[in-house]
Amino acid sequence: MQVQPSVRPWVFAVIGTLAVGAMGWWLAPVLTPFATAALLAYLLHPFVESLSRRFSAAWLRPVWVLLVMLVFGLVVVGFFTLIVPVFVAEWPRLQAQLPDLLERLREALLPLTSMLGIRLEWDVQAIKQFIFQNLDVSLQGGIQSSLESLRLGGSLALAILGNAVLIPVALFFFLLDRQQILHDLGSWVPRPLQEPVTSFCVECDEMLGQYLSGQWRVMLALAVYYSVALSLAGLSLALPIGVFTGFAVFIPYIGFGVGLLLALLTSLLEFAPMQALLTVAVVYGLGQMIEGFFLTPRWVGSRIGLHPLGVIFALLAFGQAMGFVGILLALPMSAVMVVALRRLKKRLEQGQWLGRE
Repeated sequence: MQVQPSVRPWVFAVIGTLAVGAMGWWLAPVLTPFATAALLAYLLHPFVESLSRRFSAAWLRPVWVLLVMLVFGLVVVGFFTLIVPVFVAEWPRLQAQLPDLLERLREALLPLTSMLGIRLEWDVQAIKQFIFQNLDVSLQGGIQSSLESLRLGGSLALAILGNAVLIPVALFFFLLDRQQILHDLGSWVPRPLQEPVTSFCVECDEMLGQYLSGQWRVMLALAVYYSVALSLAGLSLALPIGVFTGFAVFIPYIGFGVGLLLALLTSLLEFAPMQALLTVAVVYGLGQMIEGFFLTPRWVGSRIGLHPLGVIFALLAFGQAMGFVGILLALPMSAVMVVALRRLKKRLEQGQWLGRE
């Protein structure tokens, strides 16, 4: 059976996509810093473009790129400066008080479990022994151990140092020469495919742009909410934990879960067990309701259109392929795949790949 000419470009497109995907999986460690820089460039380029439009002199664009990168770097450093003291301050206290906290929690839950006919017992001495044997390490000791492992594994240390240098350099050029890079990439697309490829990229750009702009608003609103709510509840570390939880929701489920765990552990150190559980349950439960019923539908909506199970699978799959960076890239890459699958489904429904054009 002879293949119709109109089918051939799309066959080559599918084969090319599969080949690029296989090459990307094989070269994932090498491509990770470039993928990270490309994602950051996509997030930051609207600020560079805004400054470039206001001050249109071409020689000023490198200045605006450096300025945006500097501000972003200060924000990232400030974020970690805000979060790290949480672990520094709370780890020794948690290590020392966790057995007693567990016993107090058991006593607080005992009336409820008795009503349900459940016998809640655990060996406090065994828990203490486990903690002292496995968690009797200060934060400074952990850092020292990590540094020692980096000295022993020179390739790991070089990889970390290389990424620390390569990502900012790649980000600078992605922001500086964005239009030229896009033009050069487009020139490699065969002429019969230029129109559909351009349309596909425009649709992906619109979807990602709407999603990311809405997600930024959600993150800022939740950071303010959790900081204020935990502060009103009397938590001493309300600001760092609230800011972390708000911005960590960028990573679905995982970010919220880590923030919830931090708030729970900190509140257990400061309040009675039942008060700590009720405080965290009310604050984070209300936060989930605000996010799920108001903020996300209003500002983000179903931009990507993935089922929650699809989101979890994407996080696991991209995390397995590219590590932590893969988790960050999971939703943007999933958005691109959703657009591609929608177009594939449309063409199949129209019979354009079945010889019925």
